[in-house]
Amino acid sequence: MRILVSNDDGYNAPGIEALARALSGLGEITVVAPETNHSGASNSLTLNRPLSVRTAANGFYYVNGTPSDCVHVALTGGLIPDRPDLVVSGINNGANLGEDTLYSGTVAAASEGYLFGIPSIAFSLAEKGWAHIEDAARAARQIVERQLANPLGAVLLNVNIPSRRFEDLGGYAVTRLGKRHPSEPVVRSTTPYGDTVYWIGPVGPVFDAGPGTDFHAVAQGSVALTPLRLDLTQHEQLDSVRDWAGELAK
Repeated sequence: MRILVSNDDGYNAPGIEALARALSGLGEITVVAPETNHSGASNSLTLNRPLSVRTAANGFYYVNGTPSDCVHVALTGGLIPDRPDLVVSGINNGANLGEDTLYSGTVAAASEGYLFGIPSIAFSLAEKGWAHIEDAARAARQIVERQLANPLGAVLLNVNIPSRRFEDLGGYAVTRLGKRHPSEPVVRSTTPYGDTVYWIGPVGPVFDAGPGTDFHAVAQGSVALTPLRLDLTQHEQLDSVRDWAGELAK
């Protein structure tokens, strides 16, 4: 088996090191990750400059680009000799729940693999700070073992793991995405030179965390597994938009 590993926290983050260690022995592991932290990069690709790839002392490849760049270069740039059987991303320093998935570089790295038709899984630790990262990596290995033994096909799976001992995890729950309220306002500040600058504010409070959501599962101590799709078409509105657009020709 061939597994491609990436993340958005950077190639030297504790999460990706723990994930690579945990997957050791399951197959041929190749790590291609960003040179620096790219949290919130979403699915962006770097198109305004060339990318470079270097090798760290531990054998990880690192790219001066985004998480999507890393997977794209790995799959199309000859970094790996054969197509991987699985792309995994993480383990992220913090949760990717609800609408977080739209902004997450962790999810984006997995999405890039999924766009190439490869089963892909994004792993996130629900609380920042790396507490119980080895326990999270152990849970991640279980999920990867299950996928390798019984493949789901071209699946994109978002996994959030509570920050607690492996023995204290409340099992695995298949969930839908919950919802947040809109983010908090930007924080306005001034540089020493008198220029006004803005910091993006924190995420909004949780709006939908009911049973069946990823928020609810993590709050209950369970590992949340959420299958995602990238088809953004609002199929339920196709007919109403056709009727609306028909008036444009009159």
